[in-house]
Amino acid sequence: MIVTVTPNAALDVTYTVDGLVPDAVHRARDVRHRAGGKGVNVARVLHALGADVHAIATAGGPTGSALAAELGAAGLAAELVPIGGETRRTTTVLSAVDGSVTLFNEPGPAVTAMEWALLTERVRRRDPEVLVCAGSLPPGAPADGYARLIEGRKSVLDTSGPALLAGLAGRPAVVKPNAAELREVTGLDDPARAARELMRAGAGAVVVSLGADGLLAVTPAGTWRATPSGPLSGNATGAGDAVVAALALGLSRLEPWPEILRRAVALSGAAVLGPLAGDVDLAHYHRELAAVRVRPEQES
Repeated sequence: MIVTVTPNAALDVTYTVDGLVPDAVHRARDVRHRAGGKGVNVARVLHALGADVHAIATAGGPTGSALAAELGAAGLAAELVPIGGETRRTTTVLSAVDGSVTLFNEPGPAVTAMEWALLTERVRRRDPEVLVCAGSLPPGAPADGYARLIEGRKSVLDTSGPALLAGLAGRPAVVKPNAAELREVTGLDDPARAARELMRAGAGAVVVSLGADGLLAVTPAGTWRATPSGPLSGNATGAGDAVVAALALGLSRLEPWPEILRRAVALSGAAVLGPLAGDVDLAHYHRELAAVRVRPEQES
């Protein structure tokens, strides 16, 4: 079983508007609400692929109740840790005219030591084959919270900033930053050099999201670039979560890196074409699998 952990879960609210203009009144064409947070989105993608996945997340207040109801309606296997604070909301504004996406992330409620201990106990009780730790740590969580969850488990870590650096102490099997997150924690502009810095600090492998340019994977078995067959337009907010889903699935199946990366790029594109984060266009995914280009790179 793959278990995803989302300690700072959210109710995602997506507005579709004709265009986003500062200092103007906007009338939404469409408003959608769904349970979110990076780990929940990863679980949703894995569920769509038929994988055995279980999501663990926090939930509190009326917003947390709405999150729980949506997860149940979606048929996603989930376990929610009750917290005293109100679950946060994230707001996405999608322009139907130019395809631009504007995202507003609330910081989330603080968790207590007892609430964090309960989340940790839920993860240990599940004893996952692959553990995915994704998203920001909520206020009140221990700085090394991800490292403690990961230690001794085959895992994928997808977070940023201090949480990413502290999480390396748990020696995650794969870390998946995007280029900006990687630059932030290493100070290096070269993604390959920066990825090797993270490996020296504890990451087993590093897969870097490069947006429309695909993925760079730096691993003990070699370095690869994986690129899509062509550009896509749509909602890219869930593309990175789809990559994480592919990494977790590949780890669970002991697949070789080129195969994992091929699926990751295909799923990422399928997520761009999905209407909401966590959705994937499965028809595009299956078509793109054969078209993704994966090539080895010489280390510099």
